[in-house]
Amino acid sequence: MSDSGAWQVYKRLLGFARPYRVLLGLAVLGMLVEAGAGSGFLWLMSPITNNLVNPEDINPWMPLAVIGLFLLRGIAGYLTDIGMGKSARSIARDLRVKVLDKYMRLPGQRFDSEPVPSMLVRLGSDCDQVAQAAVDAMKVVLQQSLQALGALLMMLWYSWQVTLAIFVLAPPLAWVMNKVAKRYRSISHRIQESGAELLQAADQTLSSQQEVKVYGAQPTELERYTRLANTNLRLAMKVESTRSISSSMVQLIGAVGLAALLLIAGHEAAAGRLTVGDFVALLMAMLAIIPALKQLTNVQNMTQRGIASAQRLFSVLDAEDEPDHGTRPLQRANGLIEFRNVTARYAGQAKPALQDVSFIARPGTVTAIVGRSGSGKSTLIKLIPRFYEIESGQILLDGHPLQEYPLADLRRQIALVGQQVTLFNGSVAQNVAYGELQGRSPEALQHAIVGANAAEFVEQMPRGVDEPVGAKGGKLSGGQRQRLAIARAMLKDAPILILDEATAALDNESERLVQDALQKLMPDRTTLVIAHRLSTIEHADQVLVMDQGRIVERGTHHELLALGGVYEHLHSMQFRERQDG
Repeated sequence: MSDSGAWQVYKRLLGFARPYRVLLGLAVLGMLVEAGAGSGFLWLMSPITNNLVNPEDINPWMPLAVIGLFLLRGIAGYLTDIGMGKSARSIARDLRVKVLDKYMRLPGQRFDSEPVPSMLVRLGSDCDQVAQAAVDAMKVVLQQSLQALGALLMMLWYSWQVTLAIFVLAPPLAWVMNKVAKRYRSISHRIQESGAELLQAADQTLSSQQEVKVYGAQPTELERYTRLANTNLRLAMKVESTRSISSSMVQLIGAVGLAALLLIAGHEAAAGRLTVGDFVALLMAMLAIIPALKQLTNVQNMTQRGIASAQRLFSVLDAEDEPDHGTRPLQRANGLIEFRNVTARYAGQAKPALQDVSFIARPGTVTAIVGRSGSGKSTLIKLIPRFYEIESGQILLDGHPLQEYPLADLRRQIALVGQQVTLFNGSVAQNVAYGELQGRSPEALQHAIVGANAAEFVEQMPRGVDEPVGAKGGKLSGGQRQRLAIARAMLKDAPILILDEATAALDNESERLVQDALQKLMPDRTTLVIAHRLSTIEHADQVLVMDQGRIVERGTHHELLALGGVYEHLHSMQFRERQDG
């Protein structure tokens, strides 16, 4: 990224500090007082030293003045730290909320192209790095610059000739800092990407620990993680090397300046134009400037990493939201769904996931969708809530294209029960009455739990509906999680019900309970069922048989068996499997 590009990113970043102007103003006031107190101490060095040379001129107020200056500096430093610290942490918080909000408004393709661990890095370390760049780095720059400026003014006050003579060191110092900035910028982005890859690898290994252990893949996974960790280490050492070399060069330049000061100031003192006290004050000011310059060089790392992180966050914030331009209000749909020659394709895929699909699902009917793995079943149902957009054709709800409805209104018409149930780290009640359902009455909640055949285990819990279910519902069995998902769908009472292999992973007893609950849920709705076990869809009003993204057969269960085609083949295979089992 060019210097102008980095400056544009940083300017945009500073915009996030605008709500905290009062806090930042207080912090800047503290810095000014802090720098003034430091300069006051340097100014006192001359009279204090001269008085020590002539003890009869010692002023008893000078020690008290030194104590007062350091007390003032301490109070000002506290105001600076509190003002800057609160602002930085608040900016990090604001960014986390904005980025998470944006992720939830991005289309489904984003979640196919970016793994969740990478998103977590953006929400975690990237936001912290940005806060450091926006505020913490600014604090160091202003604090050290003001202190260096105060020391410089003291030097000019005592001897402008000596001060101007060492100004020749400014160009090489600026050159070093410019080189350091460019190198930090080139490495920082790679470090952030490396951190995301590390987190992704760890997440994959730990989430699949059972498979890793069963297949003896611990050495393989450890080797992969070690390789990524070594890459991250190499990049981190490049940053440390750059920081150390640049810091040493700044100190070397400062040492040259100090040596020049000693020579020139010695000459001025010998000529009678500089007192002993003035010389000591100049020396102290020069010694105060060197660490300030070192800090300013070190802050480059923080700033450039923050800019690299800001680029990653802004790439999310600037991404296009999922299309939501519908203006036709929708309170409650009748539930008439029609696909007209629908073709859909995943980003970057040459072959369509769905091709020329047409069918009608009427209110009060059950439409079953079956087919081999990868035939397009899941893609089809994901198009109804518009998790993905179609490439051509039309999907209509009650006679109007889905795009005419606001997304929130459209999704309010749909209840979804999938094979992988999503439960959150909260109570049973919070998971059933989730999102927009939070306002439902306790009676409605209890009715949904009973209807889903979940009351038998919920009532046995120590705290009933207030019992926590654990992270991802970890305290419950698969069948129990499934019944809570059905209770959630019952409570929503949406006109369209989508069941995505809702019983595929359950044992026979759990399947019987879940199927019984589904039978109570399905009447008077438009129900679309992706079925793995064909025995569960024998009473469906229509069955769509899919293969390679197309509907190859359609009819009732008995009609398709009589046809002797793909459906009959799938049915006979499952029948044989049950017999063999």
